[in-house]
Amino acid sequence: MIVCPNCNHQNPDGASQCEACYTPLPVTASCSNCGAAVQTDAAFCGQCGFNLRPGSIVPEVEVTVPSPSPVGPTVVSSPAPDLVPPDPLMAMEPLVTLNKGLNLEKTPASIPTIPDPPPSPSVPVTTESVATPVNISPTVPGPQPAGVAKTQLQQQSARLLHVQTNTPMELPHSLSVVHIGKPNDLVPPDIDVSGFANSEIVSRVHANLRVEGDACYLEDVGSSNGTYVNNTPLPKGNRHRLRPGDRISLGKGDLVTFLFQIS
Repeated sequence: MIVCPNCNHQNPDGASQCEACYTPLPVTASCSNCGAAVQTDAAFCGQCGFNLRPGSIVPEVEVTVPSPSPVGPTVVSSPAPDLVPPDPLMAMEPLVTLNKGLNLEKTPASIPTIPDPPPSPSVPVTTESVATPVNISPTVPGPQPAGVAKTQLQQQSARLLHVQTNTPMELPHSLSVVHIGKPNDLVPPDIDVSGFANSEIVSRVHANLRVEGDACYLEDVGSSNGTYVNNTPLPKGNRHRLRPGDRISLGKGDLVTFLFQIS
């Protein structure tokens, strides 16, 4: 039997709408772990918490080129880049030598010759070039100009927008479970709706928002007047993954309504 979430009328299995109030009935299936009845689009079992949509791992694929030989495929490898020879550390100037008779040796046409003063008759004159080392010290980067700020990534935040008053309510970033309801001694609400009109139809412990990674799930925790997502009743214990723009109604009549938003 399928119990109507609106009037609790027991309908036969396979019925699509309630025989008493014509409310659309949720399509259910059996949990593969405990056998409890859950909605077909539920991500988790409300009875045992079993993940009904396990993720899959995509294997890596290696690209190969078929070879004409019967041996097998040939893996294509990219050629190694050519090595660039390093620059010399210092530049040497040619050595110029003078004979005793002040006759210059043959020098390349690109090197100009400069006459030197006459040497003493007893000591031969030899002129050697001085090697000038090349400055190879690393360049020190200058200070960053003032006014240039580093780029920072902004974390996405979720919120509920109260439709009747256009009031945004940010979800706490430090909590993985956000309680929605009114003040009570059992579970104090993280989002208090007691200040809104028609809040008497909202239970003190009404619904929870569970944050898992980059996903947010809504579940009814046994409210008196029910929880609706996009005008569809959410059975107790079932989770619904919220998407931006989803309409959440706490209780019947769409009197206390929120829109799920990500900014």
